[in-house]
Amino acid sequence: MNCPRCGRAQPPDADGAFCVECGQFLVPMRWVASPPPGTESPPKRVSRGRYPGPPRYLSPPTWGFPALPWRRGESDDTETTSTDRLVSQAGLLVPLLRGLAVLAALSACGEAWRYVLLLRSRNEALGAAEVAASDALVGAASWVTTVLTLGAGAVLLSWVLGAVQISAEQNEVRPARTSRVIVWGWLIPGINLTIPGSVLSEIEHAALRRDPAKRPDPSKLITLWWALWASNVVVGIIATLWLLRTGTQARADGVVQHVFLDVLAAAAAVVTSRVVTYLTALIAPPRRIPLPRVVRVVPAQATSV
Repeated sequence: MNCPRCGRAQPPDADGAFCVECGQFLVPMRWVASPPPGTESPPKRVSRGRYPGPPRYLSPPTWGFPALPWRRGESDDTETTSTDRLVSQAGLLVPLLRGLAVLAALSACGEAWRYVLLLRSRNEALGAAEVAASDALVGAASWVTTVLTLGAGAVLLSWVLGAVQISAEQNEVRPARTSRVIVWGWLIPGINLTIPGSVLSEIEHAALRRDPAKRPDPSKLITLWWALWASNVVVGIIATLWLLRTGTQARADGVVQHVFLDVLAAAAAVVTSRVVTYLTALIAPPRRIPLPRVVRVVPAQATSV
């Protein structure tokens, strides 16, 4: 092997990669020049054609899913049907209760106007039109409020029966009371001071998956509803019995009691709508679609050329 620098042949016994005469590295090398970093030419962009739009078919395609609405599996059809019915009843009940609260407040205003007229009648004569307008307002508001109360009460009782059954099934227990006991406990005066609040507390207890062996501990919202419900029952019974009395002072006191009863009814209707919404959300939580959100914005780093 000859040295590429000095051209001298290497002796056969030479051991090494360097020339014995000049020290040149004997392995042949090839130097390749490359451009410095940052000066490379950018890659060529492939031009895309114009977007022609979605695919078009001359006839309906035979592939794909059938044109049917989305349905749940067959394993939970019964639970889904009962839960959807409960949610539908709550969607009807909440507007009814809010409308009842407005009508009860309007009836309270009419009764207050009547009481003001009673006070004025002691010293002056009242106009017939004013008295007739007051009587019409009180009569119309009272009757409409009564009818709406009966309708909302029927829907509320149906919702309670469904909520008791579904919450017990979700907690894998049996309801503490039968449907007949709940209905009579809701309607019979005296007993309905305790049964409705206990039933709603049991629904909340079961919906929150608490220990069935423990005593239900109602939340502040349920306790407030219980107090308003009991107050409405007590004041309603007193106002009904007060109608049996005669005399001008008894009628004036009856008007004041009706004002107080209407105000309590309006407050109870508002709180009842909150309770229905709260317990329905516990039993059948609304399905939320996760939407993307911006967590943070990272500034672009400067690149040196």
